[in-house]
Amino acid sequence: MGAAISCFAAAADAHPHVWATVRSEVVFGPEKKITGIKHAWTFDEFYSAMAVQGLDANADGTYAKDELEPLAKVNVDSLKDFDYFTFVRRDGDEKFLPLKGPQDYWVEYDGTALTLHFTLPLETPLDPGSKKVTVDVYDPSFFVAFGFADKAPIKLAGSAPGCAAKVAEPDPEAAEDAKALTESFFSQLGPNANYGSQFAQTVTVTCGAQ
Repeated sequence: MGAAISCFAAAADAHPHVWATVRSEVVFGPEKKITGIKHAWTFDEFYSAMAVQGLDANADGTYAKDELEPLAKVNVDSLKDFDYFTFVRRDGDEKFLPLKGPQDYWVEYDGTALTLHFTLPLETPLDPGSKKVTVDVYDPSFFVAFGFADKAPIKLAGSAPGCAAKVAEPDPEAAEDAKALTESFFSQLGPNANYGSQFAQTVTVTCGAQ
């Protein structure tokens, strides 16, 4: 996920090194077109504690929004190298839809967990019509393990009459298989490896009759 993660990755024992709980919104604009994806990623306590070290500038024991702003920027700037860990595709299309850079980004820390908020606009608003649209959030290298929250994992924002979204359950067998893998396995993966995709919980958006 960027400099904040890489600084302590070596201290972790095995993949994944970081865990993130995902809550997302599929944003609809005029004419019932999908205009972007709004994310809130809450990271595990270990990563969170490491990431905020040294950021309490006034040493008052709290982390104000302006104190966390540099952390938010370094993370969203690095997301481009990883395709923002977000993959949107319309049913029947071979390629993922291109996304613009993160907007409206900020970080909050509640003393235990760090949450990164940001919005990814689509380069071109998408009219889903009668086709399904899928949204996957995953790290291809499985360095970061993303999983949707148990409660309110996905919402529709804006004007989306007749549309609905649901999250597919993860594959329990794939998760069990991953536990048996060693770091040497991951070190041998090439730069184009897409190992993490098998752990993705797919969000499916449907509008109208399917």
